[in-house]
Amino acid sequence: MDKRYVLAIDQSTQGTKAVLFSDAGLLVAKTARPHRQIIHDNGYVEHDGEEIMANMLAVIREVVELAGVEPEEVACLGISNQRETCIAWDRTTRLPLYNAIVWQCSRAKEICAQMEEADPSIAACVRELSGMNLSPYFSAGKMAWLVRNVPAVMDAAEAGTLALGTMDSWVLYALSEEHAFATEPSNASRTQLLDIARCTWSEELCEAFGVPMEALAEVRPSDSVFGHTTAGGLFPEPIPICGMLGDSQAALMGQGCTEPGQVKATYGTGSSIMMQAGSELVRSKNGLVTSLGWEFDGTRSYVLEGNINYTGAVVSWMKDDARLIYDPSDAEACARRANQADRAYFVPAFTGLGAPYWDDEACAILTGVTRTTGHDEIVKAGLESIAYQIGDVVGAMRADTGLDVSELRVDGGPTANGYLMQFQSDVTSVDVSVSSVAELSAAGAAYVAGHAAGVYGGNAIFEQISRTTYTPKMEDVRREVLLSGWRAAVRQAMTH
Repeated sequence: MDKRYVLAIDQSTQGTKAVLFSDAGLLVAKTARPHRQIIHDNGYVEHDGEEIMANMLAVIREVVELAGVEPEEVACLGISNQRETCIAWDRTTRLPLYNAIVWQCSRAKEICAQMEEADPSIAACVRELSGMNLSPYFSAGKMAWLVRNVPAVMDAAEAGTLALGTMDSWVLYALSEEHAFATEPSNASRTQLLDIARCTWSEELCEAFGVPMEALAEVRPSDSVFGHTTAGGLFPEPIPICGMLGDSQAALMGQGCTEPGQVKATYGTGSSIMMQAGSELVRSKNGLVTSLGWEFDGTRSYVLEGNINYTGAVVSWMKDDARLIYDPSDAEACARRANQADRAYFVPAFTGLGAPYWDDEACAILTGVTRTTGHDEIVKAGLESIAYQIGDVVGAMRADTGLDVSELRVDGGPTANGYLMQFQSDVTSVDVSVSSVAELSAAGAAYVAGHAAGVYGGNAIFEQISRTTYTPKMEDVRREVLLSGWRAAVRQAMTH
């Protein structure tokens, strides 16, 4: 039987998806299951690694059944995953030693502060080697917290059986017949423990964070055959797991951004705005980070990136916590009804501000409230905060590279909001191109896996995508007035 389908897993912050693509690059079927967001009273955010694995096996089986294909027709599996989230497990029992610590969680703030206090030069060293500012956002601080605070992790480290990995490593380990313990450059570079110039774990960084290097996964090219899986007995013969990428880099690949200067933005719980930088390492002077895009077809690629903690999650907050809307789709209608002259701004710094500001102590604020500010205006301010934050990162990319970014390729659930997309185009002064395929992270992982397995030659998946484009309509004077007000609001939220 011909193996005509490529399976992709997208293990994201909110849930786990399985997406099946044909050999022509068409999305055939997709299924998803959410997992619990374990939020402690002190704000710690965690996921249950075993729950995620159970969901993964379930959605794989469900998507094959939904598509009506035979398991024997599936050629290979690619993995896309939430980055920076990390988990510890024991290589003897093969079980997690603690919940996964989610990328949003800032529990490592004190660890990072203590490192700087003990060695004022450490922040510069971390940035030079890893390409990133010293921050609890990345995996290294989270891993350090696990090693310092969880007795079972300490015991496993002492016994030499500890595995510390990002979610790609955990999924691969639990899913593969070989229990392979590996990662690849896009995920490894987000740990803050990788020397990005050499693409190897840094002994200096591991020592600085107190993370045992022997507990880290082997770094392999993104299109390696990492292992094989039957997905819990679904596939009669194990299929290769032959593509892995962090979700943002996977979306960059899915968007076809393979040339230097091309930019994409993924609107998820948070957002990654990423510019393809090519084979040369580019260092930011404007609050962005340098990461590895991938190692694919024998070529290493770098990216400039800005990460925002709360974008799509702003809509969730307005729905679930503030009770301003009943459904995410209500936000667009509220924004269109709102008084467009209202001066309210919302800065969603619930757990500090990410790029390009990097203020872990910043707090969310609603400012500029007048008598014209009502329910709809507050929802409008929440929506617009998403576009303003992304615009800030695009501006930093322009400053770092000197490139005139003219197009922003976007994906993710919030891109269905026409008001948000037009406002994004207006305040950023670029064309915003919305992909017809929402599952771009899965598409990128599928392309890498399918290419490695010989199913795809060119990027067949990208060639099937159509786009809706929003062009700037706002007058320059109006744009500058709005941006000036936004910058003032951000200054109010910041602590330095």
